[in-house]
Amino acid sequence: MTDFAAGPSEYASGPVSRDMPLRIAVLIPCLDEGSAIGHVVEGFRHALPDAAIYVYDNGSTDDTPAQARAAGAQVRFEPKRGKGNVVRRMFADVSADVYFLVDGDGTYDPSSAPRMLAALSEKCCDMVNARRVSAEPNAYRPGHSWGNRALTSVVSWLFGSEISDLLSGYRAFSRRFVKSFPALSGGFEIETELTVHALELRMAVAEIDTPYFARSEGSSSKLSTFGDGFRIARTILKLLRDERPLSFFGLLGLMFAAVSLYLGVGLWITFIETGLVPKLPSAVLATGLMLSAFLSTGCGLILDTVTTGRREMKRLHYLRFDPLGGPGPWADG
Repeated sequence: MTDFAAGPSEYASGPVSRDMPLRIAVLIPCLDEGSAIGHVVEGFRHALPDAAIYVYDNGSTDDTPAQARAAGAQVRFEPKRGKGNVVRRMFADVSADVYFLVDGDGTYDPSSAPRMLAALSEKCCDMVNARRVSAEPNAYRPGHSWGNRALTSVVSWLFGSEISDLLSGYRAFSRRFVKSFPALSGGFEIETELTVHALELRMAVAEIDTPYFARSEGSSSKLSTFGDGFRIARTILKLLRDERPLSFFGLLGLMFAAVSLYLGVGLWITFIETGLVPKLPSAVLATGLMLSAFLSTGCGLILDTVTTGRREMKRLHYLRFDPLGGPGPWADG
């Protein structure tokens, strides 16, 4: 174990000086993880001795809350089902300088936390993502690895992502990331929203390799390969519409225009040669599609201006908080 595990005061020497040690919170959303949660909490208590560990139970039917409490975590409850709902509640309730978000299934490595914390502090990052590296063949469920690579590639192409493991459930955040994050997703799409939030505000982001383990016996994944994969893909499209409306509606307009031209070129040639429009329904359809193309592009231009204003407001809220290592607004009192 590195020297960083000795306590937060030893790794608070980032680019900005600080008069007080960092307050660290480990946030663990849980649903029926009684067989693993105790080991997860103990692992983080050993890796980050001064951290406050919070387990948010999402309606477990087993002994998850009791096991978490026995291991030394503070147990709280969020009755509204879905990981995104739990993350929204945790980010709203907990006040800290550094936040670790990790699943409670025992697949992530607590001993990697000091390295993530060092990267967050030394580089003044707002998010450090744990890129999963596994030598265990059964660590990933069938289809999950391929789906993760596919969705990561899509986000990278659309938003210019610096993240190579989009769906990792193990991340470290600064206070200003957490307190400026709107958390609109309700389920496992939350990882995608976290990544896009960092990219759209052009935050400093880092990624480190961490071990990834198979689930312990008695623990089962709550992620549906196709159901949640579809919801994540839908979330990417929604984020593209909301964050890049000119690209979204411009592409839609281009598609309308292409179909309109395909239908209309032959009609125009016939009209020029004969002065007749032999296929009136096709002409009406081509005209309607071209009007839709102009309307879609116009909507994209207007919404792009609105989105720029929204992004500026989120950026201003983000800037209310000092970077990691700074005094922060809580020091004023």
